[in-house]
Amino acid sequence: MTQTTDSALRLSIEVAVGVDRALDVFTKDFDRIKPREHNMLGEPIEETVLEPRSGGRLYDRGASGATCAWGAVLVFDPPHRLLLGWNISPHWQLETDPTHASEIEVTFTALDDSHTRVDLGHRNLGRHGDGWQSLRSGREAPDGWPLYLDRYAALTAEG
Repeated sequence: MTQTTDSALRLSIEVAVGVDRALDVFTKDFDRIKPREHNMLGEPIEETVLEPRSGGRLYDRGASGATCAWGAVLVFDPPHRLLLGWNISPHWQLETDPTHASEIEVTFTALDDSHTRVDLGHRNLGRHGDGWQSLRSGREAPDGWPLYLDRYAALTAEG
């Protein structure tokens, strides 16, 4: 399910794993969730790293060792909440001013011991300024957040 508001996008899925495992897969396997073609590095991506801690980084690393930090872990509150800073402008340039960055909040709600609802909200898109609507459109397109969540759901199903 996808919902949009003026400057936010919300998606929700259910996965057949407990809440601890749901968060673990999202953070530790983010490299397998993010498509390699979503690349601002300037060379092929070898690895995408989500450092699962408040103050952590979200970055791509290439074969040469070069990195592109395109996000930040603002809040890591296991097993229920992850808040990321999205530091990519609508023109696919790095955004260095945090007041112009949007946020991705991912919450994990236990439905029972073996099922979790995962809500992903990409909010404050208007902070990006001119062109923010195209950023929202790109993130809600099939190759945006829905693709990430599809890959995530497949990983949780692997057991």
